[in-house]
Amino acid sequence: MKASQWGVTDLSVDYGRRTALRDVSLDLSSGTIAAVAGGDGAGKTTLLRALVGLVPPTSGDVRRPTEDAVGYLPASSGVYPDLTVEENLRFAARAYGVRGSDYQAARAELLERTGLEGASDRLGGNLSGGMRQKLGLAMALVHNPSLLVLDEPSTGVDPVSRKELWGLVTDAARAGTAVLLTTTYLDEAGRSDVVCVLDAGEVLLQGAPDALVRGVGGSMGEASTEPDTHFTWRRGATWRWWTTDATPPAGSRRVALDLQDAVVIAALRKREQLEGVPR
Repeated sequence: MKASQWGVTDLSVDYGRRTALRDVSLDLSSGTIAAVAGGDGAGKTTLLRALVGLVPPTSGDVRRPTEDAVGYLPASSGVYPDLTVEENLRFAARAYGVRGSDYQAARAELLERTGLEGASDRLGGNLSGGMRQKLGLAMALVHNPSLLVLDEPSTGVDPVSRKELWGLVTDAARAGTAVLLTTTYLDEAGRSDVVCVLDAGEVLLQGAPDALVRGVGGSMGEASTEPDTHFTWRRGATWRWWTTDATPPAGSRRVALDLQDAVVIAALRKREQLEGVPR
């Protein structure tokens, strides 16, 4: 992992009496991708907005580059529906001071990489969801930012466009950009270098995805009916179980756990601690 340049330390954000984030720390390094995962209301968007300066922190420190070195894709894609693809991209470029031959070079590369070169005259409001997100990402990349911040870039996007979006994000990181994105998809978060899982504004888990999975320990398995174990939850058509006991429940089989299981187990253990349920 490269040395940290940007990020937040002990960040807390309050909206009146409601705490949206509490003591969150996250380091962002050049050439790496950090994913912030969690459900609705977990604090993901607040973290991103605080990082780019749209929300003032109640306490803690925020480290970011100058405004012209940040690329930001909001959840709404940031695309103007009454402007064409070309006009949207040119507007973003001019806002960042990219003009002339620099703009033409960036335009040609980004429209080719996003597959939008044949749609440059199409209005933003007439684009599909996937095309709109790719245009929004191109607008965030047009000035070659040092820090790229993306709010749920693949939510509601078809699988092909989702794959293409991840290709663009990966290419940006390979070119040296520090990338921070939010997602509700844990399989997507698992592709990142670092994942931070938020729950009710607090860090539930944080680290490299593989390390988080290895750190769970215990035994993991599945069964066709609900097993009699302390930690049990439904996943798809089967029941999952986790235990520190070496003996698996009757009628079940052991399986390797993944990041989704690690997050569920962490959430169940947190709830147990809050409710004071004995082990």
